[in-house]
Order: sequence, then structure tokens, then C-alpha cells
Amino acid sequence: MDDKAAAFLRLLKIMDELREQCPWDKKQTIESIRHLTIEETYELSDAILKNDLNEIKKELGDILLHIVFYSRIASETNAFNIKDVIDSLCEKLIFRHPHIYGDVKAETDEQVKQNWEQLKQKEKGGNKSVLSGVPNSMPALLKAYRIQEKARAVGFDWEQPEQVFEKVKEELNEFEQEIKNKNAENAEKEFGDVLFSLINYARFLNINPEDALEHTNKKFIKRFAHMENRVKEQGKQIADCKLDELDGYWNEAKKLN
Repeated sequence: MDDKAAAFLRLLKIMDELREQCPWDKKQTIESIRHLTIEETYELSDAILKNDLNEIKKELGDILLHIVFYSRIASETNAFNIKDVIDSLCEKLIFRHPHIYGDVKAETDEQVKQNWEQLKQKEKGGNKSVLSGVPNSMPALLKAYRIQEKARAVGFDWEQPEQVFEKVKEELNEFEQEIKNKNAENAEKEFGDVLFSLINYARFLNINPEDALEHTNKKFIKRFAHMENRVKEQGKQIADCKLDELDGYWNEAKKLN
């Protein structure tokens, strides 16, 4: 047995012991740890954005724990166990990579993605919508990105980035018009169209809009913190400062990062 297999078996043994002996672990259900799994996923995402490899390793361990935990709970009612989870995954990977395990040719990552979506439809028997695999609870920005990816995989997409950018400008004009019309309801709808078209354009440029926005969030937080510190050095509160003074501190922060 190699080191990786031994480490996984050790984890399974520890999970069994915790489930049988720990008061907290014993009372958990699949439903009760769901929110914790979501939290761990966001923590992994943060570590990835920071490119903190040590934290990524730790957060991956936490997610692996959850996978093992769900499987252990399910095994108690003979619903499934960790072997079933792994076997199902292996079968799926082999089925969706016919260019590796079959005679299908796919020389680019785009061809692989298109094959992947088409094979997913075959797994569903072709009866479900192409977009049915996008979780309803997914955050709206990511959801829009995945909807567009799935539509592209079946051939429904623009041909050139320039076409998408023209759509962005068109949607911006429509949004601006509704603002001029003072129609709040239509303005909200058009704003959604602007965001959707921008996400589409980002996809054509191979920019992940979720990552791009989060990098901007972090940049804003860092610059705002610098501004707060500069204000405190003057013995004042932000609310007491004039906008031109705050702008000066903000421009200082921009030069730093």
C-alpha cells in the first residue's frame, strides 16, 4: 500500500471513531453540515485568490473531511458509502473523457468542454434542459457565467468578441434610456441585461468575472483601509472629512497598490 492510500484509510478510520465517540459528530446529519460545507468552499476560494498554497492545502483537507463525513452518515442507512462515491466519480470521468478512454478526438480545451456538456446530456437521457445542471442557489454572477458556458457548449453563442461588445453598448444605451424615463422597474431589468452582457464579454476574453470582481473588492478594501488610517493619523473620523481630502488619501492608496 502506498502512502496516499494509507493516508486515506487513516482518515476513514478517524472519521469512524469520531462518528462513534464524539458527541458533536454523532448528532450531525447531512442537512446539519450543509452550511459548513458552503463556508469551507468559500474559505478555499479565498485561499486560492490569495495564492496561499499552505492555506489551500488546509482548506482542501476540510472539504475532503466533509466528503468523508457525508459518506459515513449515508452509509449508516445503506444509502451509499465512500466507495460508491469514488466509483461513481471514476465512471463519470471515464465516460466524459472519451478522447482519453475512447476513440473520440479532442485537441483543444474548448472541444473537451463541448464534449463534456454533450455527454452530460446523454447521461440525463436527453430529457432535461441544457441549463438544468446550473444550481438554482448558485450566486447570480457565477450562475450567469455557467449558463453562458453551457449554451456555448451546444452551439448557441456569439462568433466574435466584437459582437458581444456591441451588445454591451446596446444594453448600456437601453439602461441609460430607462434612467432618463425615470422607470425604476425597467431600469433594474436593463441593468441586469448590462451585467449579463458584460459577463458574456468577459467570458470571450477568458476573464473569470467572479475572480475579477473579487480582486477589485479586495483592492477597494485595501485602499479604503489606507484612507481610514490616514484620517485617524489626523485625529479625525471619515465622516468629518471633506470629499477632496478623502480623494487625496485615496489617490495615495492607488499609488501604493
